[in-house]
Amino acid sequence: MNNGAFYKLSYGLYVVTSGGEGKFNGQIANTVFQVTSEPPAVAVSINKQNYTHEHILASGRFAVSILEETTPMTMIGRFGFKCGRDIDKLEGIGTRIGKTGVPIVTEHAVAFIEAEVVGQMDCGTHTIFLGRVVECDVLDTGAEPMTYAYYHKVKGGKAPKTAPTYQGEGSPKPASPAGKAVRYTCTVCGYLYDPEKGDPDGKVPPGTPFEALPADWTCPVCGAGKDKFVKEG
Repeated sequence: MNNGAFYKLSYGLYVVTSGGEGKFNGQIANTVFQVTSEPPAVAVSINKQNYTHEHILASGRFAVSILEETTPMTMIGRFGFKCGRDIDKLEGIGTRIGKTGVPIVTEHAVAFIEAEVVGQMDCGTHTIFLGRVVECDVLDTGAEPMTYAYYHKVKGGKAPKTAPTYQGEGSPKPASPAGKAVRYTCTVCGYLYDPEKGDPDGKVPPGTPFEALPADWTCPVCGAGKDKFVKEG
């Protein structure tokens, strides 16, 4: 079976928030989809290990912020590779309280959707929550929503281990193209440093070899140091 077929499915990149009674959390998700138009309803797949899963179960509500292409990797790393049990992910992030009482992430968001849970399906490692939409709006008409393909190919991002699309340690890893500068992968989160692209968020220009990065440079996704990177191929 060629698991590469799953990469051909189309996804977006979203921040899903939930909570109540002054306790809230958010996480990166790529599996959010509209299931009906009248009445409007959406579904989201959340790993049972995630703190956001606990909040959705307890509160019965969630909000989805659709991220734009220019969203910095540091923000994606904050919501995708850090745990809300350890840090307040929403601290310092642009938000507003929605109709459901859940904070909506407005920073780097194209649009948002708020929903109340009306059903759920146990999928083993994940739960699919079905939500009745109670509010939605476009926040930036000029911004392009980030697709999961863009996140992988342009931003160099990877799926966390709790993501529905995570392929596992046994998945084939791309080697650096022949004649190209060697690429390096973060062993903590899977971020791929490509010298041809550099690290725009960290003000590292394209064409900068990994060896030439400053000693204090860190992974733009999870914050790991250079010593946590290994050569590709």
